[in-house]
Amino acid sequence: MSRIAARFQSLAAQGRGALIPYLEAYDPDLETSLALLKAMPDAGADLIEIGMPFSDPSADGPVIQAAARRGLKAGATLPGVLAMVAEFRKDNAETPVILMGYLNPIEAYGYDRFCTDAAKAGVDGLIIVDLPPEEADVIEKPAEDAGLDIIRLVAPTTSDDRLRYVLSHASGFVYYVSITGITGTRAASTDDLKAALPRIRAATTLPVAIGFGIRSPQQAATAASIADGAVVASALLATLADTLDAEGKATAETLPRVLEQIKALATAVQAGTVSADQPA
Repeated sequence: MSRIAARFQSLAAQGRGALIPYLEAYDPDLETSLALLKAMPDAGADLIEIGMPFSDPSADGPVIQAAARRGLKAGATLPGVLAMVAEFRKDNAETPVILMGYLNPIEAYGYDRFCTDAAKAGVDGLIIVDLPPEEADVIEKPAEDAGLDIIRLVAPTTSDDRLRYVLSHASGFVYYVSITGITGTRAASTDDLKAALPRIRAATTLPVAIGFGIRSPQQAATAASIADGAVVASALLATLADTLDAEGKATAETLPRVLEQIKALATAVQAGTVSADQPA
């Protein structure tokens, strides 16, 4: 059983969903992002999503775009991101790690080589935002051979027929983009989420994590209780950015502030079911 499957199975047995915080590799520098990655599990992260900095992140809002620029400025490369994961794995063999990014850098690296190196580093799954299943044959076999899950994105606008097709090419879990638009700009209501999940559940037996627009502990708890997990990205990166100095460098507040926020999110998610009258 993969780390991703084992973690969702364990959480289901506990009767709760997963908290999946996001960090951008090398943001604002390698040392800080690696320290944050290593500290996330103890702060309450059940799975971790790592952004691979890219110059044209088409699905991402201003906060993640800025984080990607900081990461690139700090020298982020795909080998560097994989080395981060390998360093993390020296002390943590249990927490699933998912890389999120775009196709161009992976294509330049080489699909087979990337999947082999990612698995060797300790990566468990890939979210490739701009790779539809119709064009995914270039990486599906290398990923499968390496034991990597390909996590698919579905949205409120995904038709039933499209949903079944997309999810027939998915593994690990399903990432439900809860809004129409870019990351970190607004949030779906509890009613919207409750209405969406049965349609997704009918098309797959995979766990479902909700992302895009999850910012507060209450929103995370709501999403994780309706689905199987909540992804929090822009809110954490905004906190990180707020702690940087005038030159964009980390300060003494950077790690404590972000980790405190993750702990608050984790406490809410671990508390379990949220009543239906609480807004998302």
